[in-house]
Amino acid sequence: MASSGGPASTRSGVTEFISTKWAKLFFFTVGVQAAICVAFEAYVFGRFQISLAAGNDIVDPKLDSQYRTIPTFLALFIFGFLYVLLLTWDALRLKNTIQIIGLCVANLALFIYTILQIDQIGNSIEALQDYGVLKPDTVDVDVWQICKPFLIAIPCIIGVFTFAMAFTAHKLYQEFAWDILKQIGADYRMKKRFLYYQVYIALLKFDFFFFLGFTVQFLVIVTGKTNNEFALTLAAIPVTILILLFAAFFTQRESKLGMYAIILLYFGGLAYFFFKLVRIYQPERRDNYQAVARSLTAFAVLTIILIILTIINAFICMSNFGAGLKTHLIRPKVRDPEKEDANSYQLQDQKPQLPSRMTID
Repeated sequence: MASSGGPASTRSGVTEFISTKWAKLFFFTVGVQAAICVAFEAYVFGRFQISLAAGNDIVDPKLDSQYRTIPTFLALFIFGFLYVLLLTWDALRLKNTIQIIGLCVANLALFIYTILQIDQIGNSIEALQDYGVLKPDTVDVDVWQICKPFLIAIPCIIGVFTFAMAFTAHKLYQEFAWDILKQIGADYRMKKRFLYYQVYIALLKFDFFFFLGFTVQFLVIVTGKTNNEFALTLAAIPVTILILLFAAFFTQRESKLGMYAIILLYFGGLAYFFFKLVRIYQPERRDNYQAVARSLTAFAVLTIILIILTIINAFICMSNFGAGLKTHLIRPKVRDPEKEDANSYQLQDQKPQLPSRMTID
């Protein structure tokens, strides 16, 4: 969801974003973690698919929900790590320490998610085994015992790599400090305004992932949905993308009217997730969410926290309107290709070039 624009210092080459030792190490750490964990998840999914008995169609909606749990978790896992890798590239390219810190926090969320999936996948395989969906031979009947060590290993791996990411992020903070000072200047108030802008844009990027993760699980696994409920939930995905894009656009253009409209939509989203969180545990609805209750709860709680933080930062950014930051965020109508250092309105935070009176000689 990042745009192609950016500071000139970040666009001098395809691999310029990993030109330093700590940037290379951070990107390598995230990439290796993704490769190992996705490979383990893929093995679990493949082993599970092989164990299914041929010609044994699942007609019970509850059992079908249990069956969908495993491929859905795998798809979310792949998307999650690819998205984190994309945001890592984006953060290193822009030398954005705020987003790098956010990636460490997002890795902790993946750590929690992979712990939750152990029990949920185990319950799903057990339910399918009781129904007779698995092949009768010894290896396929014991598929859970084969897959369980891999599922336990995944959060252990993520935990180790999270510590490595945090250490490397600290080094990157020190490494980028001088570059950021040269880009933003020594004006403390302007640096503080830009910091809140960075935090706000980073929150929008993470909001997208957790909203999409919750929505996909709800659409694929949860039973008992009406056609209208399914259609409205599906339509919410492109609408949410547009909301996040316009949220960044209105912030850069310092449109208070637009920001009030976006904040109102944030409160609507907050009410929606509170409603879903309560509905998961309603006695009359509990069975529909049984296969994925814990995972949906984790995603809903994290999304609620992120939306609250987004609303707070939106008000802070609004309070900074008219203080001079806008001129450093908007792409000029006439650009010099050799000196272009502009920003697009998409979900990207860039370092503004400030007037010479604000720089350090």
